[in-house]
Amino acid sequence: MRYLGLDLGTKTLGVAISDSLGMIASPLKVIHFPKERYDIALEELLSILREYSISKIALGLPKNMDGSEGFASTRSKEFKKKLEGVTDIPVYLVDERLSTVEAEKILLEADISRERRKKVIDGVAAVLILETFIKMEEK
Repeated sequence: MRYLGLDLGTKTLGVAISDSLGMIASPLKVIHFPKERYDIALEELLSILREYSISKIALGLPKNMDGSEGFASTRSKEFKKKLEGVTDIPVYLVDERLSTVEAEKILLEADISRERRKKVIDGVAAVLILETFIKMEEK
């Protein structure tokens, strides 16, 4: 039972994967695509799904601090529909408020250079989303 965590942006898709027991999340990769070309991200994501035996997908749902949803939430929900249209793997939306802020904090504490942070932050945010999902699954 392996899970995938996703952090969707306008030009990147951070991807994290769990171990085979579904307990530990690790960054897998960051998929880069032209602005809002989610079809390209989806195509690359499908190759990842074929390569690993994924049983569930956790997709970050960006919410405002007051819990309301904006454009970024709509983008994630639309991507979820597209993903569900091409795979039978269940996709769960996970509240990702502050995941990128937390990822930045982790990388700063690890003394990672600004250039390197920019390359890996979406993968770290995907790990945080996946860790939240794993905790939800344990309950």
